[in-house]
Amino acid sequence: MVKDCALEKSGCQEPVIMRVLLSVLYPVLSLTIFGLYPSLTIGPKEGWQVYSSAQDADGRCICTVVAPEQSLCSRDAKSRQLRQLLEKVQNMSQSIEVLNLRTQRDFQYVIKMENQMKGLRTKFRQIEDDRKSIIARNFQELKDKMDELKPLIPVLEQYKMDAALISQFKEEIRNLSAVLTGIQEELGAFDYDELYQRVLRLDSRLRSCMGKLTCGKLMKITGPVTIKTSGTRFGAWMTDPAALTRNNRVWYMDSYTNSKIVREFKTMDDFVAGVVSRTYSLPFKWEGTNHIVYNGSLYYNKYQSNIIVKYSFETGSVLAQRALEFAGFHNMYPYTWGGYSDIDVMADELGMWVVYATNQNAGNVVVSQIDPDTLQVLKTWNTEYSKRNAGESFMICGTLYITNSHLSGAKVYYSYSTKTSSYEYIDIPFHNQYFHISMIDYNAKERALYAWNNGHQVIFNVTLFHVIQTDDDS
Repeated sequence: MVKDCALEKSGCQEPVIMRVLLSVLYPVLSLTIFGLYPSLTIGPKEGWQVYSSAQDADGRCICTVVAPEQSLCSRDAKSRQLRQLLEKVQNMSQSIEVLNLRTQRDFQYVIKMENQMKGLRTKFRQIEDDRKSIIARNFQELKDKMDELKPLIPVLEQYKMDAALISQFKEEIRNLSAVLTGIQEELGAFDYDELYQRVLRLDSRLRSCMGKLTCGKLMKITGPVTIKTSGTRFGAWMTDPAALTRNNRVWYMDSYTNSKIVREFKTMDDFVAGVVSRTYSLPFKWEGTNHIVYNGSLYYNKYQSNIIVKYSFETGSVLAQRALEFAGFHNMYPYTWGGYSDIDVMADELGMWVVYATNQNAGNVVVSQIDPDTLQVLKTWNTEYSKRNAGESFMICGTLYITNSHLSGAKVYYSYSTKTSSYEYIDIPFHNQYFHISMIDYNAKERALYAWNNGHQVIFNVTLFHVIQTDDDS
């Protein structure tokens, strides 16, 4: 089965919306998630909840789910969000995968079912904690709640597209009713444990689905969120997309040349407060602003050369350096703003890349995938987009996105897919709030763009359209 999704990070102060397109008639499930990048102070609050539904032009139902807020303060915010999502929709995940909901009336039934199932789980926990004190009235209440779920069955049957799956769902409803009867008669804990195992299996299935939200095509850029105002007009700042969740370090490199000083901050909060944890003096000066930190090492363009340097923060030494063959440097083929931005090192979901230009390609952009350990070029693609006409660029899921300017009115204008070796002209505007971008880079772990905008360190949020392959062909 193929599932289509769009994903964008959620924010502490803005809700996230997930739209689910379900179709049993066609083996396609589409999921859309939108949101804003998190702020620094507000933590997660409410859980996921169904909001509304509508029918698209192909007869598939669009279900909207409102997601909780999240906080940038902790790197495990995503795992907490996922847990909240699992707890809220675990008893709906089977029905979402197999039923084609067509009207608002059906949707309201599903909402009611979710609330009742959550209520039942609470009651089961109460039974487990003090089963001997349960009186007949409690069991009757449970029975009544289960009976309220039964009207859902004919509604689902009216719109069923797969008789076998609908029958399976009906059988599970009957089984839950039987469990209630058994508990009423025996006051035992075995049936509760059995139900709990069912919940765990649903959790596992949903985790597997969410884990497939990896690569996608850029659809929208929102923001920016201004994190800090500091430094000169030009510079670079970044986090490590390959770092462990608990690693929240921020690195800061002011200016585009004539410097070797890298400042490290333990957390984003420390970066905002200006609390430096360590300062590194590199063995070579850098050139440009297009550096990255990846898996604990800094990758940058050595001053007045086409050499890429890999510097380990842990050992304080150069682990590798390699010349990028034929690459122009020192303002031979920079981005439109200059600043020796000839060579741009990047990383995305698929690995490490370097973007540059050569005489052999008439000054047009060249994309090479490189080995992060040896810096050896693995494969190269020649585009037909002039490097000097590009404002900045970044890689997402193996596709290069080029902005048309570093000044106000900028937009993502051109994309080149290394998967298909093809390009297209696109029109994705974004707000250049401070009118001069000298660095922009995609962070795959955060699914956000880090940028240096005229002495302001800002973050843009992205919306990606996802195509997800699964092993389930039903």
